[in-house]
Amino acid sequence: MAGKVAKSVVKTVGEYQYPWKEKLAKYGNELSKGVWGYWELGAWKDLSMSARHRARLRKEVLLAGQDWPYDPARKEMRTKRKGHKCDRVSAEKRANTAELMKKMPAMLLDYKKRRWEKKLKAEEAKKT
Repeated sequence: MAGKVAKSVVKTVGEYQYPWKEKLAKYGNELSKGVWGYWELGAWKDLSMSARHRARLRKEVLLAGQDWPYDPARKEMRTKRKGHKCDRVSAEKRANTAELMKKMPAMLLDYKKRRWEKKLKAEEAKKT
């Protein structure tokens, strides 16, 4: 019995200490303008609530199972890897060389065939 009373008192005090529904109703319009602030008549205006209070309000809303639509859109993840370009280029060159080495016997046969045909044409031109 005492445990239930203590829990209800803690719950009541917790809600009283930080009533997120009232705060969300009060600052909802301003939060929708921007996460950190907004431009108004050519001047930057900070939000009237601090970032710490905004974060606390967000946490309370999310813990209550509600949706928080005021977060900024996230960017795509960076796909370009960091590092030295010469390392990437040399790795690509090694891979390309390996592919070309697989094709090498066919390339040599093609080269010999072209050389042989050129030689035959030169001999026929000599005869005529």
